[in-house]
Amino acid sequence: MLLAIDAGNTNILFAVQDSQGAVLGSWRASTDPKRTADEYAVWLTQLMKLENVDPAGIDAAIIASVVPATMFALKSLCRRYFKAEPLVVGEAGVDTGIEVRMARPEQVGADRLVNGLAAFDRFGGPLIVIDFGTATTFDVIASDGAYEGGVIAPGINLSLEALDSAAAKLPRIAIKGPPQRVIGDATIPAMESGAYWGYVGLIEGIVTRIQGEYGQPMKVIATGGLAPLFAPAVACIDELDPDITMRGLSLVHRLNAKSGG
Repeated sequence: MLLAIDAGNTNILFAVQDSQGAVLGSWRASTDPKRTADEYAVWLTQLMKLENVDPAGIDAAIIASVVPATMFALKSLCRRYFKAEPLVVGEAGVDTGIEVRMARPEQVGADRLVNGLAAFDRFGGPLIVIDFGTATTFDVIASDGAYEGGVIAPGINLSLEALDSAAAKLPRIAIKGPPQRVIGDATIPAMESGAYWGYVGLIEGIVTRIQGEYGQPMKVIATGGLAPLFAPAVACIDELDPDITMRGLSLVHRLNAKSGG
């Protein structure tokens, strides 16, 4: 079995997959660079047992991380507790299976590469992959599967945190779903409307500009923890695919296993 780890700025997702790539169990932890391999192991192995996943059955691991400070603990977790030397997306010698057509390819986040690989494998191209995370990223995948660049925008929760910290009389709010009315009849409904519909406008506007610049039809795929909140209200989103990163990690692992990497 494969232990796939996706370490983002807000959460770390752990998933155990069988030899066919099917997810047997997945669990999230908040991203904390101070957390040790031992702490991860206690938490993760207990959750695995609750879902009847045998930790002893794990014989391979792969990590994609955009938080360098987490890498030592995550690598140690794989080596010490699962006896598996992890593949790390972005490290020398690891084939990601995707060509990067950018001036500085080394700057592309590991999660964006595996998302692009998995999206192209399932849907073909050209594509726009929108990942709703700490930042909201828009990744452009060419008709031949190459990564061509994209857009990075502040995530909705970052925007709300900025509003809360900068406006003394405005309360902290959370996004729960589409407000029933655009015109708010009190401060909180007005804020909820502005945050939600303003963000919908950002998504639609960026997608429209990317498609106009690209000059041909592009399928739009949404993923990430907040994607289900926005996908129903954004007309330009064609598919919601919450498992895209884990599927991409599985593809990268299989590609390197075949090549002996």
